[in-house]
Amino acid sequence: MPSVAPFDIDGHILKTAFLGDVPVFASAAGTIHRLEGGERVTEAHNGLLACVKDTASDTLVTGGEDGRVCRVKADGSVEQLAEVPRKWISVVEAGPQGAVGYAQGRTAYVRLADGTVKEFTEARTVEGIGFAPKGMRIGIARYNGVSLHWVGVAGAPVDLEWKGAHTGVTFSPDGRFVVTMMQENALHGWKLDSKAGADSRHMRMTGYPAKVKSLSWSPKGRWLASSGAPAAIVWPFAGKDGPMGKAPQELGTRSNILVTEVAFHPAEEVLAIGFIDGMVLAVRMADGKEALMRRPGKGAITSLAWNANGKLLAFASEAGDCGVVDIAA
Repeated sequence: MPSVAPFDIDGHILKTAFLGDVPVFASAAGTIHRLEGGERVTEAHNGLLACVKDTASDTLVTGGEDGRVCRVKADGSVEQLAEVPRKWISVVEAGPQGAVGYAQGRTAYVRLADGTVKEFTEARTVEGIGFAPKGMRIGIARYNGVSLHWVGVAGAPVDLEWKGAHTGVTFSPDGRFVVTMMQENALHGWKLDSKAGADSRHMRMTGYPAKVKSLSWSPKGRWLASSGAPAAIVWPFAGKDGPMGKAPQELGTRSNILVTEVAFHPAEEVLAIGFIDGMVLAVRMADGKEALMRRPGKGAITSLAWNANGKLLAFASEAGDCGVVDIAA
């Protein structure tokens, strides 16, 4: 049976991650809590709005109500990367080669490792940024679709259009697909290696009872797991056409208890699933076998994170009742 080390923080926790083997928890108040020989707290922002892990540098990239974009390192030190005075930074993303993406209003920015900043202006508000796995290319989620830009090359973007509000964007690990989360309780995808204008470019992934707010690719990109239903909805992407014409798998079904967070194991096709009542399950793709990681708690699960070797799983909630599960215990 896995052992759980609980950790209570006052307030809503947006993100948990491992920096090295140190679990960190980022609160909406703007503090970063590290469990390293006891609790250590760093003030990163006056109000935190967005936080992602930069796997390449083993740091966090954060955006706040103070208009700052920062990098938080494993020792708790904070480096300011950019500032947009008197504006809220609610979209951040980590890219290859030390690049960082962030957005304010209708403008997306990419800050390169040397400090150079590139700007990309859209007709509508930027809702999400995703980096392609190869090459310095970004996808910008907006109303009615996604714009694809090459960061280092001046030129017109590739516009992937689909009516509705697109609130987040991700590339498949092999770069063949782009998938967005939508305001209309759905995912939408495009196949990038098909001919322009072909019907197969579009992938409609609908039927969710709630908005999808969490996505996770399996280690080799064969599966895309999603929240927003009373089970984790896992779409197949192994074939050349992705999920088109195929039904998803449903893992961890719990009648009417919604899934709020999903996170694939770093090496195996095992999915951690967090629910609105605070429960956490781990489910194996091959046979659907379930293991209880954590019983229901005080608030909805807002973030899940595995450490590098997949033996520890950190969880965070909107009520601040967090913890670390040792699955080898």
